[in-house]
Amino acid sequence: MADTKLTYLGAPEEAARSAAPSQVRRLPLGFLIIVGLPTLVGALYYGVIASPRYVSESHFVVRSAGSAQPSGLGLALQGVGLSAGMNDAFAVHEYLSSRDSLKALQTRFDLKNMLSPPNVDWFSRARPPWEGQSEEALYKGFQRKLTVGYDATSGISTLRVEAFNAKDAKAINTAMLDGGEALVNRLNERSAANAVRDAQRSYEQARAEVAASHQALTALRNSAQFIDPRAAVAETTEVVSGLLVTIAQLRAERAQLAAEAPSSPQLPNLDSRIAAYERQVAEARAKATGGAASLAPKVGVYEDLMMRREIADKVMAQATAALLTAEQDARRQKLYLERIVEPNEPDKPLEPKRLMAILTIFASSLLVYAVGWLIWAGVREHRQD
Repeated sequence: MADTKLTYLGAPEEAARSAAPSQVRRLPLGFLIIVGLPTLVGALYYGVIASPRYVSESHFVVRSAGSAQPSGLGLALQGVGLSAGMNDAFAVHEYLSSRDSLKALQTRFDLKNMLSPPNVDWFSRARPPWEGQSEEALYKGFQRKLTVGYDATSGISTLRVEAFNAKDAKAINTAMLDGGEALVNRLNERSAANAVRDAQRSYEQARAEVAASHQALTALRNSAQFIDPRAAVAETTEVVSGLLVTIAQLRAERAQLAAEAPSSPQLPNLDSRIAAYERQVAEARAKATGGAASLAPKVGVYEDLMMRREIADKVMAQATAALLTAEQDARRQKLYLERIVEPNEPDKPLEPKRLMAILTIFASSLLVYAVGWLIWAGVREHRQD
């Protein structure tokens, strides 16, 4: 029996050969455009064109004179932003990245040439040509060259400055730390000046009140012609008491004499003496508790003035103590910016991280390509259905 051999004609074989390469060509073309081209451009830029940048790093801490080491709960609160010490550090951070800091640096350095020299590529400059030559463009570029970080656990801040020269990076970093210290000193001076001014104002008010109370008390003594009306009332009371004792003795003597000798000639004399003493008692009582000219209202005014003077003296003592405390605090610095690590002068550029940048571009492009391929595969499958 003869063997059966199957042979394929030319048309189907040519169709298979033409279909396979077309499908193969579609995948590499999209891959080259989406992944290969961006990676090639990134490798060309970061490998050949990108200018090296030097990074100077320093570490500092902002703390108060009486700050203590935080407890475990304090560290937990720091982690959620509830630490009071973070406010002082963040105030310095805001200043370092502010326009005031930029202006202070411009008075010491030529930042335009330091951060945007003409011999570096456009993309690395702090002020690229397409952003213009305005101060706002320089400020934005200055922020891109600056990194300020904070470790909530240790309270240490990190300052990183990028420049195209190692000495420039160190100089800018040192100058910015000087500016932060100047800011802390200004805050200390302003706080101390406000505290001393408020304490001085309270002291002057208390002193004026003491002087006014003394003047009112002196005026009362001059008008009443005595030093202490309470002593005058006590003297009058003592005199009245003595007169009443004498009157009681005279009445007892008269009663005994009238019982023994009713027609004695001494009785009228005793009656006149008793009447005289009674008049003295009435006059003394009228002087003490009579009308407006008596001692009673003057004693009330005097006691009010004495209370006013005592209160003024106590307020004066408190104001004096507060003023002394404010002056002592003003001499003692409240906030400190302590440099833990001085700015370094790098011996090699740390930016840009060329290999990492190229790999990032490749990975991102590959991810975009994979997502696009999945979408296209889903659309194509949907069309076939």
